[in-house]
Amino acid sequence: MSTLTDRPSTALLVIDVQNDVMSGTHNRDAVVANIATLVAQARARSVPVVWVQHSSDGLPRDSEGWRYVAELEQHDSEPVVHKRYPDSFEDTDLEQVLAQARIGRLVVAGAQTDECIRSTLHGAIVRGYDATLVSDAHTTEDLSEWGAPPPDKVIDHTNLYWEHHAAPGRTAGVVATKDVSFD
Repeated sequence: MSTLTDRPSTALLVIDVQNDVMSGTHNRDAVVANIATLVAQARARSVPVVWVQHSSDGLPRDSEGWRYVAELEQHDSEPVVHKRYPDSFEDTDLEQVLAQARIGRLVVAGAQTDECIRSTLHGAIVRGYDATLVSDAHTTEDLSEWGAPPPDKVIDHTNLYWEHHAAPGRTAGVVATKDVSFD
């Protein structure tokens, strides 16, 4: 259980599934479909869905590339956290959004695996949250020309090490879309 007191709730955290971010990512369509499934499951169980949306000089706010992919519909009642750094907690209102909803456990999906997903998972754990990564609902682009492993290996490695991640009083872990429980 999380080390945050009086935070019994769970939220689905959807990170950076934006047009430019998702362009050219590994297994894009399947990942987006899995995220859509998670969003529908969360909504059906009245679990909060929190959307994180990145902007930068190369990804200007309100541009077409900055918008979420068309396959995912955001509801006006669901919070959107705007960020400029890989860790979704860094210099954002994410903590306030989660505290207000008494959330202590995050189910994480989105992009990119080797940057914003990893940073946010670690940011959550160090801040006292439990953080579950959905193994088939995160992706990245091919950065192998700069020395990174191929994207499928980046994803596999992230799933491997997050499955075995631990911190005192907090849980990490990995689960496939079909096995996600929001309880």
